Amino acid sequence: MKGRQNPFVAREGLPFLLVTLIALGLTWQFAGSIAALPLAVLTAWLVLVFRDPHRSIPASPLGVVSPVDGRVESTGVSDCGVVDGEVHTIRIRVDSFGTYTARAPVEGKIMDLQCDLDKDGPAPEQRGLWLRTDENSDVLLQFSGYRFGLSPRAFRGFGERVGQGQRCAYLRLTRHAEIQLPLASRIEVEVGQRVRAGETLLGQLPH
Repeated sequence: MKGRQNPFVAREGLPFLLVTLIALGLTWQFAGSIAALPLAVLTAWLVLVFRDPHRSIPASPLGVVSPVDGRVESTGVSDCGVVDGEVHTIRIRVDSFGTYTARAPVEGKIMDLQCDLDKDGPAPEQRGLWLRTDENSDVLLQFSGYRFGLSPRAFRGFGERVGQGQRCAYLRLTRHAEIQLPLASRIEVEVGQRVRAGETLLGQLPH
């Protein structure tokens, strides 16, 4: 997303939209509006799927914002955290027609799970996006339930800093997102609550 701070459509979807628009224009010109109607519907659907609108990030330095649009499925405490042993977990059912781009829950540095955890660490399928704040709080974002075998793809690399609510990965129609927070954090959402990427506060990190 570098170079465009607030695109309406995620860059990953632009090639699909470009091809569809060209096909729509050619069909409209040579076969008429009736024949072009299915392509017009497809174009509208692609815009809906790949949409990536601007969001207003709340002014809460220690706040944890939702990385996705969706609904909270569960909250609780787990003793099987990827980075820390015991953590708060928030599981979100991702809205199929929510934003296509995931956002960073907190401001911090992207850590490398592969290199920074020892060999007895989590299995590869448990890997995720690990963020460490300036206060040394560890927040982990994981995804599961991939459609068409396409897993989310981060476009921010290890060692980079990301801002709270900043775009960080393409969701690719993933079904579930889970956020792990330090045990001393405060959870501010309830099961069944709808959340918006980059705007809804899920919780507060410890001071």
